[in-house]
Amino acid sequence: MTNDNLARERERERVRRVLILTGGDDVPGLNAVVRAFVKAATSLDLQVYASENGFGGLVEEPTRIVRLTPASVKGIIHMGGSILGCSDRTNPFCYGIVDADGMQRTADVSERVIANLDELGIDTLVLVGGHGTLDIGMRFAKLGLRVVGIPKAVDNDLAATDMTFGLDTAVATAMWAIDALHTTTDAHDRILVLEVTGHNAGWIALMAGIAGGADVILVPEIPYDVDRVMEKIQLRSAQGHEFSIIVVAEGTKPLGGTVSNISDAHEAAPHRHEGAAFQLARLLEGRVEHEVRVTVLGPLQRGGSPSSFDRLLATRFGVRAAELCYHENTGRVVALRGQDVVSVPLEAAVANLRRVSPDGELAGVARAIGIELGQE
Repeated sequence: MTNDNLARERERERVRRVLILTGGDDVPGLNAVVRAFVKAATSLDLQVYASENGFGGLVEEPTRIVRLTPASVKGIIHMGGSILGCSDRTNPFCYGIVDADGMQRTADVSERVIANLDELGIDTLVLVGGHGTLDIGMRFAKLGLRVVGIPKAVDNDLAATDMTFGLDTAVATAMWAIDALHTTTDAHDRILVLEVTGHNAGWIALMAGIAGGADVILVPEIPYDVDRVMEKIQLRSAQGHEFSIIVVAEGTKPLGGTVSNISDAHEAAPHRHEGAAFQLARLLEGRVEHEVRVTVLGPLQRGGSPSSFDRLLATRFGVRAAELCYHENTGRVVALRGQDVVSVPLEAAVANLRRVSPDGELAGVARAIGIELGQE
């Protein structure tokens, strides 16, 4: 063994290294969680590295790995996005490549990731992400890597945790939009349909719709009867209210209908819903007296500065993840259970989706105050 290699081996024995990345889409609070993890891990004498653009930094050549210190994460807690960058198209087990003849295909490059982590002397891989990212983490764990997960899903659809950071900010943004739309739709006596994100979970739509005083809320968990929506509009007209606001989650569909997708699903690119609000508008046009207008919030709900709740939850998650790394308690995902931040097995994080219960408390609250949900 050369002197350089011997020095490197001794350095690795003395210092434990961890690597963090932010996979999938961005959500408010990502920088807060990175900041907390770096500060807590450093205080526990762990060296922190990061991969840029999700797994991309570990897969692409040359690699894009950066060292993170408390100084490098200073002043980022209030910032949206991610200083590390995000990517939902860099799955190492199904990575898109272009052959020499220009043909596109996918390949398993997970061994490249493992080799790069080994070259860096990484002790534990810390993944901040949703179902896709954590599922990748579980596959790496089965290959022998030490993995710690931090749940991140603006849709709040991870069953392992009672709430994910980013949801509170997204709900506040959607509520602000409803507040703004109230004034313009009232002035013009219109039916205004607001589409919010959520994929296959209706948490943002239901929570923002209740908080914003929507008249109708439609979520993926409750396929809607368009006749009930029309009856609600007509009832409001009879009561002297010549406008209505309808909040629709992007994965919503009518009874007997299908969800409109912008693209077909495959491993490298999951379903992206588009058109739920326009679909409803087409069903209503010509059957109601009022003009129907559509507003789609889209990425607006992922942008901007995170709320105080999201900053706090992200910080708690980051600290707990650092503690798991330090104690070598891997194969775990941090989670909010009640008022406490705990950890659960990695498998539990990807086992099921957390979706709105049609008979749950929030749906009951909506019905109790006269909001139409499309079904009894």
